Amino acid sequence: MSQATALAPAPAPPAARNRTAGSEFSPLLRLVRSQGLLEHRPGWYARDIALTLLGFVAVAVTLLLTGPAWWSVLLAVPLALLSARAAFLAHDAGHAQITADRRAGRVIQLVHANLLLGMSREWWNDKHNRHHAHPNHLDKDPDVAADVLVFAEHQTAGRTGLRGFLTRHQALLFFPLTTLEGLALKLYGVQALLAKDGPYRTRRARLTEAALLVLHFTGFAALLLTALTPAQALVFALVHQMLFGVHLGLAFAPNHKGMERPDEHEDGDSWGHLRRQVLTSRNIRGGALTDWFLGGLNYQVEHHLFPSMPRPHLRLAQPAVRAHCRDLGIPYTETGFVDSYRQALGHLHDVGATLREEHAHRPE
Repeated sequence: MSQATALAPAPAPPAARNRTAGSEFSPLLRLVRSQGLLEHRPGWYARDIALTLLGFVAVAVTLLLTGPAWWSVLLAVPLALLSARAAFLAHDAGHAQITADRRAGRVIQLVHANLLLGMSREWWNDKHNRHHAHPNHLDKDPDVAADVLVFAEHQTAGRTGLRGFLTRHQALLFFPLTTLEGLALKLYGVQALLAKDGPYRTRRARLTEAALLVLHFTGFAALLLTALTPAQALVFALVHQMLFGVHLGLAFAPNHKGMERPDEHEDGDSWGHLRRQVLTSRNIRGGALTDWFLGGLNYQVEHHLFPSMPRPHLRLAQPAVRAHCRDLGIPYTETGFVDSYRQALGHLHDVGATLREEHAHRPE
């Protein structure tokens, strides 16, 4: 039985929504701002950045000091965790959570995304900002566009061969597929960098990102091949990327899958900011360990309502957001760690049901 928490009845009728959409979010914004929760936390982020960078240095130094040994492959585990920390910091910098200084934020994001992860900052920002603007909207959110996975039954039409197999079993294959997520982020970023219509605003921005990506790939390869044998280096890189991908999958998977889709509702495109973000997002309950492991993304509702809110303030904003939704009769969804994946994977399984039935009745 689901542990999800629905703190209010179903959404208000369309007419009621249209009358109140413009004012629903404003009182909450004023309250959160009055509590100082939109103010930046440079000290908190400086500590997090310093610990992350020191962690990368410690792994690199340990690799070089130990030399070629198969047990050194175990260092891929802390490196994967550190890579996820860098991804969370790059994400926060892209939302201006770390600093209001756009230039400083850009530098922080370039270091953590391009240099440490080999992921294009500008490509990520373009994609992620479109997701935030229209979460879970099949026609507007790139995160739910039909690709390896599909998120609505009509997206399964015409999928045969390998794509059909993936769709039929996408719930079962989800976590194995996340092992490729880290590599996919690198590949998509490089593709965007080489594309003529990529999201880069200036030639200088494109060249800067390209230089940092080259530095990442050459530096990572040089480190591994200096410290390890070629076979050990290959295994290390594969283990690191697979664990990094799974970690990202665990952080992003339960946030929106199986939640409301605006494109399913006649008035979905007219939802105000509050409804658009709350109805499409799912929070995960937990303590300090959950907050750390998921990079604050377990407060998905609060993050979507206030993208520039510093990560340590998200949990502080939750009581006000929850109470505001309750007063307006807007469902606020929150569930446990395990149940969140059950819900997300259950949705993926249901989407592939028709294709599984068609395949089962297909003559041999």
